[in-house]
Amino acid sequence: MSDDIRAKIGLRPVINVSGTMTSLGASIVVPQAVDAMASILPQFVEINDLQRKASAVISRLTGGEAGFVTASCSSGISLAVAGCITGNNLLAIERLPDITPEKNEVIVQMGHVVSYGAPVDQAIRLAGGKVVLIGQATSTHRFHMENAINEQTAAAVYVVSHHVVDYGLLHLAEFVEIAHAKGVPVIVDAASEYDLKLFLAQGADVVLYSGHKFLGGPTSGIVAGTKEHVRHAFLQNMGIGRGMKVGKESIYGVMAALEAWETRDHAGIRERETSYLNLWKETLSGRPGVTALIEPDPTNNPLDRMRVIISPPEAHITAWDLAAALRSGSPPIIVRDHEVEHHYFYLDPCNLHPGQEVIVANRLKEELDKARASNEVIATPLENLSRHRFDGLLNWPD
Repeated sequence: MSDDIRAKIGLRPVINVSGTMTSLGASIVVPQAVDAMASILPQFVEINDLQRKASAVISRLTGGEAGFVTASCSSGISLAVAGCITGNNLLAIERLPDITPEKNEVIVQMGHVVSYGAPVDQAIRLAGGKVVLIGQATSTHRFHMENAINEQTAAAVYVVSHHVVDYGLLHLAEFVEIAHAKGVPVIVDAASEYDLKLFLAQGADVVLYSGHKFLGGPTSGIVAGTKEHVRHAFLQNMGIGRGMKVGKESIYGVMAALEAWETRDHAGIRERETSYLNLWKETLSGRPGVTALIEPDPTNNPLDRMRVIISPPEAHITAWDLAAALRSGSPPIIVRDHEVEHHYFYLDPCNLHPGQEVIVANRLKEELDKARASNEVIATPLENLSRHRFDGLLNWPD
């Protein structure tokens, strides 16, 4: 597009089939949020009063008693944990994280300690929380949690993500039951979830959402839940939350994105995304060494993705080399490749502008045809992915 700002500032015009990834800008911000942000930017407001207005919208959409907007879902984890540790003790809020009350232990299932770009447990430690891991990576039982709770337990954190181990762990209803039986509040990290009411309805005290993923708002996090727990988290803006603050434009932009969510044509969007998946499946059908499977979202969001499975001897390329070729070509196509060592990656249709699905199909054909024309299998050693994963960051800004 001629008015694409990326060309003007020298950025690559990437096409995102990875999903709502922060590293790519998360999502296409909905027009209602863009308009709201532009309208409030020239004006002065009393931020705490604006947050009260946001609280009313968040409550209506989530079923919580209160809510507020912060910098990110990761910020929300830290603020919610800090709120459970300090309550409304203003001196304790100022002293975090170095000097914390004795009641500062936070329970997390070992299979939930994942990275969303940073470790989940670090967000807890930033708040002064002492992480208590329960169970093993692939199994947590009631007795693990029941015996971990003591007088020092401030909260229990539950993570909903495609990254977590999805078997053998305590489900949320049971997690809440055990925690509440001993008076421990439950915080749910639901950053990238469609259902804004489910987790509070299942008994969570605080739920954290991303404002900039499926909601299509500005970069932000949403804290929702009981009035007391949300208030205690909000008070952290006098302490560790100062570095996680958001401006008037983000608060109002999230309000607009939430209200747009209520009237969004979810069925129409699903139909359009399904047409993209069908196009890609047709494109890949019959190609040697390539299997295309349409699969549902692992956390039950109402969307599907395509798993592209590559057999290198027939396709003449590995899954990770194909992902790299798509990423480095023109235009660059960024796939979801966090499980690529298993010889597959995903194509996510949720963040495409109209017409980009055809570009993705053409680029897939181009790279697969190029690989098939090669006399040898294109197979970079897998260990190179690990060896060079952080080269760009370590050399930044060069």
